[in-house]
Amino acid sequence: MTALALVLLATLYSIGVSRAWSSAGIGRSIGYWQVASYLAGWLTLVAALASPLDEWSDSLFAAHMLQHELLMAVAAPLIAFGSPLTAFAWSLSGIRHSSRVVQRVTRSVGMLPAAMACVLHAAALWMWHLPALYDAALAHESVHAVQHLSFFATGVLFWWILAHGHYGRAGYGAAVLYVFATGLQSGFLGALITLSPRVWYAPYTAAQRLWNVSPIEDQQLAGLIMWIPASVVFAGAGLAFLVAWLHEPGRRVGHSSPTRRSIA
Repeated sequence: MTALALVLLATLYSIGVSRAWSSAGIGRSIGYWQVASYLAGWLTLVAALASPLDEWSDSLFAAHMLQHELLMAVAAPLIAFGSPLTAFAWSLSGIRHSSRVVQRVTRSVGMLPAAMACVLHAAALWMWHLPALYDAALAHESVHAVQHLSFFATGVLFWWILAHGHYGRAGYGAAVLYVFATGLQSGFLGALITLSPRVWYAPYTAAQRLWNVSPIEDQQLAGLIMWIPASVVFAGAGLAFLVAWLHEPGRRVGHSSPTRRSIA
């Protein structure tokens, strides 16, 4: 099922890019950097879901946390920045009404408040790390799939709205705040996991037997993965949005100057 979903994501995007470039010109409608971003995100999904990491995650908390962070903090922003809905609309352009539906979804999603996406992403993160739900995901493959889907889907929604949504006059300044807020709450959860004196999830007590590492050491490593590397990703993204925000006034002046000269 996972392999089929990955193939479908790659096929739809490839068809969409091909049709967009055939119609609008190579590099137009969907830019080179967007295609590169989507490809990198797709390869990250493959690494997270279709590699030995997926098998290791069943018995090693640190591997499972790495898998989750790849989905949320790496694959999600890369896929979102790749403008997948635009490509999907192009790929479905030959199917009656499908392209229009995707375009309407794109406009609707773009109008969602970034705060809502931030809350949804945070809710998914904290909810699925409750011991009862986390243990259920480990015990039942269907629940595990829903867990991964909620992490990835809310992550893509969050990053897509920040990159392509509408902020009014706030511009990318709002995105800076939301990225740093999300990074802080994610890092806080990682710190709680790292510093906890007890094991949170009973299924990972097998780590010592299979990996020669104690359950508490496994948990500390998992917490550090969420706390440090993921925080670095969020900090880098926040700085990128900050740079874009600082350059906005210059772009506005550049766009408005021809008008002023023509009036003069």
